[in-house]
Amino acid sequence: MKRTALIVFTVFAATGIALAQRGAPAPPQPLEAGASQADVDKALVAAPANLKNGAEVIKWSADRQSYTVLRKANTGNTLVCYDRSGFNLQQPFSVECTQAGNLDRVKQNMMVEAKAADRAAAEKEFGELEKEGKRVKPEFGTVFYHLQGRDEATGRGHMTVAVPGATMASLGLPENGRSGGVWIMNAGTTTAHLMIPGE
Repeated sequence: MKRTALIVFTVFAATGIALAQRGAPAPPQPLEAGASQADVDKALVAAPANLKNGAEVIKWSADRQSYTVLRKANTGNTLVCYDRSGFNLQQPFSVECTQAGNLDRVKQNMMVEAKAADRAAAEKEFGELEKEGKRVKPEFGTVFYHLQGRDEATGRGHMTVAVPGATMASLGLPENGRSGGVWIMNAGTTTAHLMIPGE
């Protein structure tokens, strides 16, 4: 277990060093026609500082079936950010960023939540999709960054690493947080993700 935790820490540290060595980030892409700088700035609140300038920013449609690009990503940056504030089952202030390859998963999440009466109903639907093999998987090892709360000032940041299908047997990490270290939540499912204490 210690070896796996060390590997996880080393990967995060190496990524941070590599990003830091790239030098000054390229300036952000211009906004798309009709996009609002305020909408872009709000969506980017959850983005890590080293990826914020180059991240893509999108705005989901009212039915959550599609989205509009407000600002394209810089070359090589796969992070995409969006505002979910006030969506059904979301906090009044709720912004999220993840890799572009996870947008089908995000879309499925929002569509289920949009029609659910409450969180329990949404979780029941997610469970059925999981049993039927219809739950969209996130990309293994990708990160979800969230900031949620009553407003931006009181919002709480949270970061998870998607490891769909992972278990203690496959990763060597515990499936609960009792040890105080990194652990796998929802192990063995498409929703399995690493929980990092303090995040």
